[in-house]
Amino acid sequence: MKPVKVGVIGCGDICDIYFKNIAKFENLEAYACADLIMERAQKKAEAYGCKSMTLDEIVSNPEVEVILNLTIPAAHHDVDMAALRAGKHVYSEKPLSITMEDGKEILELAKKKNLLVGCAPDTFLGARMQTMRKMIDDGWIGKPVAATAFMPCHGHENWHPNPVFHYKVGAGPLFDMGPYYVTALIALLGPAERLCGITSKSFERRFITSQPLAGQYIDVEVPTHVSGSIEFKNGAVATLITSFDIWDSNLPRLEIYGTEGTISMTDPDPLAGPDIFHGVTKYRRKDQADWYDLPYELPRKEEATPWATIPSCYDYNENSRALGLADMARAIRNGGKFRANGEMASHALEIMLGLYESSEKGAYYTLKSTCELPEPMPMNLPEYSMGE
Repeated sequence: MKPVKVGVIGCGDICDIYFKNIAKFENLEAYACADLIMERAQKKAEAYGCKSMTLDEIVSNPEVEVILNLTIPAAHHDVDMAALRAGKHVYSEKPLSITMEDGKEILELAKKKNLLVGCAPDTFLGARMQTMRKMIDDGWIGKPVAATAFMPCHGHENWHPNPVFHYKVGAGPLFDMGPYYVTALIALLGPAERLCGITSKSFERRFITSQPLAGQYIDVEVPTHVSGSIEFKNGAVATLITSFDIWDSNLPRLEIYGTEGTISMTDPDPLAGPDIFHGVTKYRRKDQADWYDLPYELPRKEEATPWATIPSCYDYNENSRALGLADMARAIRNGGKFRANGEMASHALEIMLGLYESSEKGAYYTLKSTCELPEPMPMNLPEYSMGE
C-alpha cells in the first residue's frame, strides 16, 4: 500500500510520539511539518527527516494528503477548515473543536468535499480497550447496565512546564482529560441519549510551583470539577468524574458493570490517564470469589474457575498515538469506515458541552447528535499494519 503523506501542524511536545509512531506504520509517511514558531518546525523536521514549511505552504502542498492538526483546541477549527478547503483530509488532536457549531462546520465541509475527518483520542483502539470490548461483545459480563469513569488529580501547576493553558477555555479536566474517558465509554457502550451534570470551581486562582513559571498565578476560567450521569441508548447509565481538585484517590479509571459481572481498568500511575493503551485490567464474574487480572489476555470461558487464558490477539499495548490516523489512512486508500472518526468526536464533544449546559440550567440535557458504535479492531494483525 502506498503510504499516505502526512503534514503535521503544531510542533509542541505531543508531536514527538506522533512522529515516532508514524514512522512505524507502513501506510503513513511524515512528509512535512509546520508551526507558528518556524525554528521549532525546523528542529522537528531535522529530527524526523521531513520538510519544514510555513502554515500556508503545508496546506497548499500537493504532496500532502492529510493534515495532522496538533494545535491548541481553540485553533482546531480554523486549521481544519483551511486544510479541508485545500482538499486535504484532516486528523485532529482532541477535542474536535470547542463549540458544536465549529464542529458541525468542519464535518459539513468535509462531507461536501468528500474528505475524511478523524480525531483523537485513539486509545480505545489499543489492546487493553479492545480486549474489554471483546469481553463485552462475547457476553462475559452479560448485558452492560452501568459504568463509572474517573479522572481525579490536583491539576498541572505543580509539575507541568506550561500549566496555564489547562485552566483556560477549551481545557480544564473535562476537555483536557475527559475525552479519553468519554470516548472509551462510547467505544464500549455506543452512543449516549441524555445526561445531567454538575460543575464547580474550587479555586479562582492557581499558584504555579513547576518550572519555568514558578511563582506565577493562573486565573481559572473553566470548571475544575465535573460530575455527571450519562444515559446510553443501550440502557446503560455511566457516572463520570473529571477533576483538578482532588489530591489523591483509590478509584479505578474505568469500570463496566454487567448483569453477569464487572470489568475494572486501573492505572499504576495516577497521572497515566491519557496513556490507557496499557495497564492492569481486572474482571470478576458473579460465580467467582475474587478478581482476576486480565493484562492483555482473553479468558477462555469453558475452563473451570479461575479460567485459563490465551494470549491476546490484539497489538498496541504501548503508547500508540497515530493508530487512529493509520486506520483513517487505510480508509483513504481502500475505502470503507474508520474508527476514530469525526462523527464520534462530535458526539463526545456534545456530551462534554452538554454536561456544562446541564449544570448551568439545572436540567437534563438531551443529545442531538449520535454516532455508530465503532467496529472492533481486527485480530491477529501484524503490528503497525492496518491490513487491506
